[in-house]
Amino acid sequence: MHIIEMLVSRNLMFLFSRVPSYLYELDQHLDRFLLSASMAKINLPFDRSRIRSILLQTASVSKCSQGTLRYWLSAGPGNFYLSPSNCLQSSLYAVAYDAHLPEFKGSKVVTSTIPIKSSQFAIMKSVNYLPNVLCKMEAEENGAFVGIWMDEEGYVAEGPNMNVAFLTEERELIMPEFDKILSGCTARRVLVLAEKLVKEGRIRGVGVRKVGSREGKMAKEMMLIGSGILVMPVLQWDEQIIGDGTEGQITEALFNLIVEDMRSGPPSVRVPLT
Repeated sequence: MHIIEMLVSRNLMFLFSRVPSYLYELDQHLDRFLLSASMAKINLPFDRSRIRSILLQTASVSKCSQGTLRYWLSAGPGNFYLSPSNCLQSSLYAVAYDAHLPEFKGSKVVTSTIPIKSSQFAIMKSVNYLPNVLCKMEAEENGAFVGIWMDEEGYVAEGPNMNVAFLTEERELIMPEFDKILSGCTARRVLVLAEKLVKEGRIRGVGVRKVGSREGKMAKEMMLIGSGILVMPVLQWDEQIIGDGTEGQITEALFNLIVEDMRSGPPSVRVPLT
């Protein structure tokens, strides 16, 4: 099955009941979707503007007051061989359904023993989710929410479908570099919104760099960032309690900034439905 997926998971693209309603970060996710299609060598059934229009129409006719839009691209119907050379035409699928904001609640994570994807596949948004599934299952078997992957150099990489961020002792918000992991649209938006906290003097800076596990475990705050969870505080990593073991104030502030951005952010991140 020759498929790439743009998984806009729970709560990423919210449809608010206000008039007009909006899709959140549609263009950012669509750009990554098309890049992944190119990397997977899947031809598009329509051009970008047509795909964008289909997604907007799907969300609009769903009548969800709050919801999520998921969409996939495949090489289309063909035979059961690995090569898509006999597939007739690529296919686009889209589904919109009700969903609600996640609860702001702390979690536990563990260091995953499941091998991390190579960077070539990690940076591509695809349905190659077996490592992600095993990482998640391993965590649940150990009483945790998700596993944290380390890269081949021993630095913090990502979770199974989410990014990781830390508030250091110097009160800097840092994330692992995106060169070997999926470039999370929500994570990148958090980096932008966090500048407000810098201006307010609540944090000293925002950056992307290599983070070792020791530094991560000694951070004042740790958080998971993704479309389905928005910003989730991490209270424990393996046996190490993070900070004082409670949901951090900066993590909560970032969660609130994302929610507010969904509700009243600029046109660059909110696309009105027709």
